[in-house]
Parts: sequence; C-alpha cells; structure tokens
Amino acid sequence: MVQANISMPTTPISTHLFHCSFYFLKTKSLMETNKTMRETTINLPETKAEAKEKAPLLNSSKAIAILEPPNRGTKKGIAIGDFVLRLCTIGATLGATVTMGNAGAVAPFTTRFLRFEAQFNDIPTFVFFMVANGIVTGYLFLSLPFSTICIVRPLAKAPRILLIIFDTAMTGLTLASASAVASIVYLAHNGNPNTNWLPFCQQFGDFCSSTSGAMVGSLLAGTLFMTIIILSAFALKRN
Repeated sequence: MVQANISMPTTPISTHLFHCSFYFLKTKSLMETNKTMRETTINLPETKAEAKEKAPLLNSSKAIAILEPPNRGTKKGIAIGDFVLRLCTIGATLGATVTMGNAGAVAPFTTRFLRFEAQFNDIPTFVFFMVANGIVTGYLFLSLPFSTICIVRPLAKAPRILLIIFDTAMTGLTLASASAVASIVYLAHNGNPNTNWLPFCQQFGDFCSSTSGAMVGSLLAGTLFMTIIILSAFALKRN
C-alpha cells in the first residue's frame, strides 16, 4: 500500500496574524487621513466681488444720493454761468457788428458839387472787423445748445472740451479784429505826424464815435470769452 506524502507549507500562524494586523492598521490610517482631508477647510479672505454680492440692497433714492459726486452742484452752477456769459457775449458781438455796419457820416463842409462822406466799407480793416464779429456771433448762437447740455449733464466732459477748443479760436478772431480796428481808430483820432496822416475825426465825428463804440464792444466780447474759457477749464479740472 502506497502512501502519498503531501508536504504542507510550514509558515507559522504568527506570521499570518502579523500581516493581517499590518494591513488592517494601514487601511485604517488611510481612511482617517482621507476623512481629515475632507473635513479640513481653508479660510480664504473674502474678495471685493463677493462682498458686493453679499452687500444689502439700498433704497434707489439713497443709492443715487450716495453715488452722486459731491461737486455736481458746483459744475452745474458753472454751466449756468457759462450760458449767461454767452448771452452777454452775443449782445456784445452783435452790437459791435451792427454798430460798425451803420457807421457813416457826411462832412459838414459839403457843398453842392462836393460831398465828403465816410463809411465803414471805405476801410478794409472795418470790413474785416464786421465779418469777423458776424462769424463770432453766429458761432455763439450755435454754441448755446452745447452749453445747455452742460447744464443738464454737468459731469459731461466732451461738450466742454469741444466748446473750449472753439471758444479759444473765436477769442483769437475777436481780439484780432478789435486790435486791427483799434489801430485805425487811433489814427483817425490822432493821426501820425511822421507820415503826414492827418486826423479826420473832427470832420467825421459820428463815424469815429460809431467805430470806437464797435471796437469797445468787441474788446468786451473778447474779455467775456476769456472768462468763459477759464470757467470751462476750472469745471474740467475739478474731480
């Protein structure tokens, strides 16, 4: 009778228990680590966008009052002053243009055969003066709607910048025409002995008075223009 000898592994039971215990402890450690990572939170600082989303809504009127710039009233007052000054400048330039256009006089020593008469179109400088002031007057009428926009929207910058550019050009034109007329008016009143230019205002008093008045009106318009430019620049400068 043949007997089969089957050799069984001779691994001790303590070794198996050790491996099982080690695997159990390792698994338990990994589970606790995962649980700790899930429960751990990082407290980051709140961003401005999140703070705005969480902020309570304000009443519309109160929100507008808070968001409205504090210098809105100042700029609106400057815009109203600009509009009033433009009306005054229109009166000055229009008066100067009409006065120069009506300037004319007849010499008192006119005879039946000789008639000595002086009119503004006899001197090209006076013609240039009347045309220049007519252009400035037309521009001032066209600028009134833009000035009104500045009153309605005091914080708007584009209309103010546009007005400053054209106001500066019109100021130069107004003062140039007034300066040219001032030289002729001075010669008409005083003459020039070095060139034998005699004064003629004694013979044409009304003509000289009209041209002098037109010159004063144009200089006044130039001064008002400079005031308007300063106010507009001040309104743009304020934050």
